[in-house]
Amino acid sequence: MDESINTALLAADESDDGIDERHCMYILNAILSGTARLNVLLPSFTILAFTIFAPLLTNDGNCSNLDRWLMGSFWALCSVSCIFFSITDSFRSANGRLHYGLATINGIWTFNGGRKKPLIPSDYKLRLSDFFHTLLSMIAFLTFAALHNDVQQCYYPAIPRKVTNTVPLVVGFVVSVLFVVFPTRRRGIGHPFLLQKDPLYSRP
Repeated sequence: MDESINTALLAADESDDGIDERHCMYILNAILSGTARLNVLLPSFTILAFTIFAPLLTNDGNCSNLDRWLMGSFWALCSVSCIFFSITDSFRSANGRLHYGLATINGIWTFNGGRKKPLIPSDYKLRLSDFFHTLLSMIAFLTFAALHNDVQQCYYPAIPRKVTNTVPLVVGFVVSVLFVVFPTRRRGIGHPFLLQKDPLYSRP
């Protein structure tokens, strides 16, 4: 009798260990998966565009009043693009065709005039998490843009070099960690097609 009880207890312990191990492996895979997708989560395209055009619009930091207005307008346009890309999403129709659109409070509005709808429109509504991820994207972009060397020389040349070298790294690291820990489930413009069936980014 005692032997059967001990055997049952050992089996239960092994089962618990197996569950804990699977749970730890899932968390590790989620972290590694999220890290590998930071180029999708962060506003990489917007930052790349800003890096290319900032030296041209600021005349390599030697700004006139016109240059400042042009740079400010482009800065605002890039900020809007961060918001835009953060709330784009996609779905496949019954024939397997991929459709892109914007997440709204009523569901997804597709770029073909809203004629195509997903099977479960409520899965694509704007949520509080979307505002969180949009805020993270904006923080990452605005920090990078504000401390870009040419922008700094144009608007506030007296800022210490230590600030421009350190702050973007710290902010980028914190934002990246938050994106990994709280990944978005949006599969918008720029999301790799091969990751469309990734369980980490599947719908709840």
